[in-house]
Amino acid sequence: MPFRIAQISDTHLSRTKPFFVSNFNAIAEALRASKPDLVINTGDLTLNGAEEADELAFARELHQGLGLRFRAIPGNHDLGDNIEIENIHQHPIDAERRARYVSEFGEDFWRVDIPGWRLIGCNAQAFGSDLSGPQEDFIATAAAKANGRAVALFIHKPLCDQDPGEAVVGGRFLNPGPRAKLLTALGNCRPAVIACGHVHQYRSTDIGGQRHVWAPSTAFIIPDVHQPRYGTKRVGYVEHSLFEDGRHDRRLVEIPAAPTLNIVDFPDAYGPR
Repeated sequence: MPFRIAQISDTHLSRTKPFFVSNFNAIAEALRASKPDLVINTGDLTLNGAEEADELAFARELHQGLGLRFRAIPGNHDLGDNIEIENIHQHPIDAERRARYVSEFGEDFWRVDIPGWRLIGCNAQAFGSDLSGPQEDFIATAAAKANGRAVALFIHKPLCDQDPGEAVVGGRFLNPGPRAKLLTALGNCRPAVIACGHVHQYRSTDIGGQRHVWAPSTAFIIPDVHQPRYGTKRVGYVEHSLFEDGRHDRRLVEIPAAPTLNIVDFPDAYGPR
C-alpha cells in the first residue's frame, strides 16, 4: 500500500476575515473521510499572519481540528517574503515574524521518513536572508544521509517555471539567488518530487527527470488578467501516493462543497484588484 499525502496549500485563513474558512472546512471534512497518512500544508496558511499574530493561532487551531497527522511550511503571507523582493504589500521575513510562526507550527524546516522516502520541508522565504544558515545545514545533512531513499521536497514557491537556470527575478518563483542556495544545500541529491503551492494552480510537470507538482489553493484562484495560466485554475488539493520502491502518483482532488472562488470577489481580503 502506498503512503498517501494530502497536500493542501494557500488556505489564507483568518478569524476576522473568514472569507475562505468554509472552503477549508469542506476540504477538512473530505480529508477526515479519506484518512490520508499525512496532511502537508505548503504555505500561506493565513491571510496575513505576517502582521496579525492571531491568524497564525487561528490557522493552527483549524489544522489541529483535522484530527489527522499534519505538517506545515510557511508562505510569504505567514512571515514575510524573500528579502530581495520589492513588495509594497509585504515586509521581508525577519526573526520576529519567523519566531511567531515557529511558536504556533513548530520548526519551519523538517524531515519525515516513511518507507522508501525521505520528505524534506523547507522555508522558501528564508533563503537569501541571515536566517537561512541553519536551514541550509539541515537540508545538506538530510539530503546527504537519505540512505537510498527517494527524496520529496516540499517548499512554498515553485523552484522554477521551466528550467532551474532561469534568471527572472520576481515574486512568483524562487529567485536565482535563493534557488542557488537551495540547490547547493541539496548537493548531489536530486529530489524525485518537488511539491509546492503559491501560484494557486495545479500543475504536474517533468523537468530534467524531476516531478514538479504545484498544489492549487483551497481558497481561491487568481484570474488570468492578473496572473498567467500555467496549469489548472481550480480550488482543491493534491493527493500524492508514495510507494516504497520509489514510484510516485499524484492527482488533483476537487470537493464539490468547496467552490472555486475568485479573489476579485473579495476586495476586503487584500484590497481591490
